[in-house]
Amino acid sequence: MVKSSTRMTEGPIGKQMVAFAVPLFIGNLFQQLYNTADALIVGRLLGNDALAAVSATGTLNFLMISLFSGIAVGAGVVISRYYGARDNEKLSLSIHTNIAFNLLVSVFLTIIGTTLTPAILRWMGTPDDIMDLSIKYIRIYFAGSLSLVMYNTLQGIMQAVGDSKSPLRYLVISSLLNIILDLLFIGVFNTDVGGAALATVISQFVSVFLCVRKLMTTKEEYRVSIRKIGFNKNMLKLIIKYGLPSGLQNSVIGIANVVVQSNINAFGKMAVSGCGAYSKIEGFAFLPITSFTAAITTFVGQNLGAKEFARAKKGARFGIICTLVIAEIIGVIIYLLSPWLIGAFTSEPEAIQFGVDKARICSLFFFLLATTHAMSAVLRGAGKAVIPMATMLTFWCVVRVTFLKIMVPIYHTIAVVNWVYPLTWCLSTIFLIIYYKKADWLHAFERAEMER
Repeated sequence: MVKSSTRMTEGPIGKQMVAFAVPLFIGNLFQQLYNTADALIVGRLLGNDALAAVSATGTLNFLMISLFSGIAVGAGVVISRYYGARDNEKLSLSIHTNIAFNLLVSVFLTIIGTTLTPAILRWMGTPDDIMDLSIKYIRIYFAGSLSLVMYNTLQGIMQAVGDSKSPLRYLVISSLLNIILDLLFIGVFNTDVGGAALATVISQFVSVFLCVRKLMTTKEEYRVSIRKIGFNKNMLKLIIKYGLPSGLQNSVIGIANVVVQSNINAFGKMAVSGCGAYSKIEGFAFLPITSFTAAITTFVGQNLGAKEFARAKKGARFGIICTLVIAEIIGVIIYLLSPWLIGAFTSEPEAIQFGVDKARICSLFFFLLATTHAMSAVLRGAGKAVIPMATMLTFWCVVRVTFLKIMVPIYHTIAVVNWVYPLTWCLSTIFLIIYYKKADWLHAFERAEMER
C-alpha cells in the first residue's frame, strides 16, 4: 500500500507545501461545486426566485457550521503536533476524542438548524416572496448535519497527517454525484430547491463513508477504531483550547455576514441573486487561499511539534507569499470577466449588474484577504488561535457592522455595503503583519507546555 500521509518535518519546503496544497486546491474546487452546482442548476431550471432563495441561505449556512468547523481546525493543530512529534499514543487519543466530540456536535446542529433558522431568516429580512423556498432549502440542508460535520472532521484528520490526496479523490466522486442528483431531482423529477438540498446531503454522506473506510483500514499510526471512539478529558480540553478561538472567529464573521446580507436583502431580490452569484464566484477565488492556509497550518504544526523552528518560519513565509500572489492574479481575472461569470448564474440584466458592481469593488483587493488568512493560519498552527479570533472580532465584526449601521442610512446605496469588505480586509492585514513581525509565535507550544 502506498503511504498517503506526509511528514513535513524534513525534505524540500516548497515542494512539500505545493504537493500538499495542490490536491487540496483541486479537492476544494470540487467541494465548491456542491453549492455552485445548486446555484447554476437552480437558477437555470427553476428561475431567479429559486436562485435568490438558495443565495439568501448562504450566510446562514456559514454561520451555523462555522463554530464547529473552527473547532475541527483546532483539533487538526493538536493532531499535526503529535504526528510531527511521533507521539502515537496522544495522536490516537486526539483523533478518537475529536470524532466523538463531533458526533455529538452533529446532533446539536441538526436540532438547532432545523428549528431556529426560519426565525433567523425572518430576522435577516429575507424577502417574503422567497421565504418559503429558503426555509425549505435550509431545513433539508441542516437535516443532514451529520454528513456535513463528519466530513469536515475526517478530512481534517487526514490533512493534519499530511494526506491531501485521499480527500481529493472522495470529493471528486461526491461532487460529480451531487451534480447528477441535482439534474435528476430538478430536471427529471421536477422538485424545487428541496431537491438541490437533498442532492447535497446524499453526496456528502457518500464522501463520509469513503473517509471512514480509509481511516479504518489504513495501517498507519492514525488508524481509527470504533471501540476507541470516546472522550479523553485532557485531549478534549486541548482541542477546545486551540479550536474554540477559531470557531468563535468563524461565528463572528458569520454573524457579521448575516448583517451584511440583511443590508443586501433591503435592495430586493435582484440584489440578493446578483450578489449571491458573485459570492459563488468569490468562493472559487478563495480556494487557493484555503488550500495554502491549510498547508501552512499543517506545516507549522508538524514542525513546531518536532521543534524545527527555522523550518517552520521558512515554510510560513513561503505559504504566505504563494497565497497572496495567486489570490491577486485570480482577483484581476474576476474583475475583467465578471459580466460573463455572473451571467452564467442568471439572465436577469439587473441581477447581473448588482453582481458585477460587487466584483469590481472587491476582486482587486483579494491580496488583502489572502494575507489576513495566511497570517491567521501561521498563528493557528503555532497554537496562537486567540490572536486571529480577536482580530476578526474587532475588524470583521465590530468595525464592519458599525460601518454599515452608520453609512448605509446616510447614502442608502449598495456600493457602501460592498466597500465594507476591502476596508476591513485592509485593517486586519495591517494588524496581523505587525503581530507576525513582533511576536514570538514560534515558541507558543513550548510556553503552553510549561504552563500546564
